[in-house]
Amino acid sequence: MADEELHENTATADDAEQVDEAVTDVADTSDVDESDDDVYGFPMEKVEAVLNATVDKSEVTPQMRRMMQRQAENTRRVEDSIKGTKANPAWFVPLFCALMIIGLVWAVTYYLTGNYPIPGIGAWNLAIAFAIIMVGFLMTMWWR
Repeated sequence: MADEELHENTATADDAEQVDEAVTDVADTSDVDESDDDVYGFPMEKVEAVLNATVDKSEVTPQMRRMMQRQAENTRRVEDSIKGTKANPAWFVPLFCALMIIGLVWAVTYYLTGNYPIPGIGAWNLAIAFAIIMVGFLMTMWWR
């Protein structure tokens, strides 16, 4: 483990030296047409090839190999999490939204009229409105 950390620290120091040299080279040259791809020591074509996994394995640096392994692991993890996801039917979201809106309209109607939507039951209209809103709200907890 210590050898790996030492190797990584050495590689980081080497990378830092390469970056310093590249920055110095870029600063020394006044040629505007020169590409900035090599400023960090790696041409963008190689980085893109690594990310796309289309590079020859023998030409890859250890840092790029680690980057490829991390990218592959992240891709695998995301694909696994997508496979395990269950989705709700298409009618689920519109239904719970509609229930909450209907409950709200029911309560507002009762407050404004004092007798409707169901005449003769009085304040039970508020209980009905609250029950409809709560059913819609409870459905949101099962939304995936």
